[in-house]
Amino acid sequence: MSGYTSDPRIKWPEWLPWIAALAFFFTMPEYLALGSRILIYILFALSLDLILGYAGIITLGHSAFFGLGAYSAGILSAKYGVNDPFIGLVAAAAMAALLGMATGALILRTKALTLLMLTLAITSILYEVANRASWLTGGNDGLSGVTMAPILGLFKFDLFGKTAFIYCLVALFIGWLVVRRLIYSPFGAMLTGIRENTVRMHAVGAPVYWRLVLVYTISATMAGIAGALLAQVNQFVGLNVLGLEPSGDLLVMLILGGVGRLYGAFVGPVVYLIAQDYLAKAYPEYWYLGIGVLLIVVVLFARGGILGIWDKWLQALSRQKSSARASAR
Repeated sequence: MSGYTSDPRIKWPEWLPWIAALAFFFTMPEYLALGSRILIYILFALSLDLILGYAGIITLGHSAFFGLGAYSAGILSAKYGVNDPFIGLVAAAAMAALLGMATGALILRTKALTLLMLTLAITSILYEVANRASWLTGGNDGLSGVTMAPILGLFKFDLFGKTAFIYCLVALFIGWLVVRRLIYSPFGAMLTGIRENTVRMHAVGAPVYWRLVLVYTISATMAGIAGALLAQVNQFVGLNVLGLEPSGDLLVMLILGGVGRLYGAFVGPVVYLIAQDYLAKAYPEYWYLGIGVLLIVVVLFARGGILGIWDKWLQALSRQKSSARASAR
């Protein structure tokens, strides 16, 4: 589901993830903490898919915005006593957007390996800054003391994770609406054109560079919000949020689900985090091996990710129906 369409209305199958999330909330209350984490990473994956799957911007440094968002919300609470969740989200979004705009304006003038290395360098710089500013971020020990006031003064963050789950679900729903609106629009069609043939888009007079900077900033903003959600739900920020590992994990999630398919960002994190949770409990020393095997299987036998298998099945079913109609005639 990519690119511009004359009928951007939401189809009924698109409501299935939300129905499944609500069913999960009521039927599996003991796993709501894991569920909240999955929802946060789906939002994080959506932000990356917007630039990778639709604009073709390859990055290894998306955790820079995720981590900055987490620290922005965490520092506001732990150091300055600003515990309102919405203020934390707005602050995280603003900081991530500023970083996205500033770095995007610089690195998007480059391509290929140079672009990839610059994204990695930006994340490494932020990691080192956060590590050295231990008086503010907690350094290697992490930032503790993050507390959240009740949402709207009514809903407290409880130990069972009910409020956190619904809070993350609403944030994800809004993020999904924004991304869906973007890709089902002329702007989304332009991003697809830039991804497929940048030279041709230049030839028709499209403002390629500024479109890329804009979508990069939007993506950074969403990643910052995802990071803030993680800080608010966990009430702790570890230095690892700025590491290479979150960016690498995110790429694996998108590859598993399907890059540039919108709902691949929903499928990949679910499969990855559930597999991680199970394998880490069963094989605590070798769980990465299981993830690696899973990734290899998907890359070799499902080139479009898990959603690619679904697409092939639908195509095969359509061909069977067409053959049946032809035979009936």
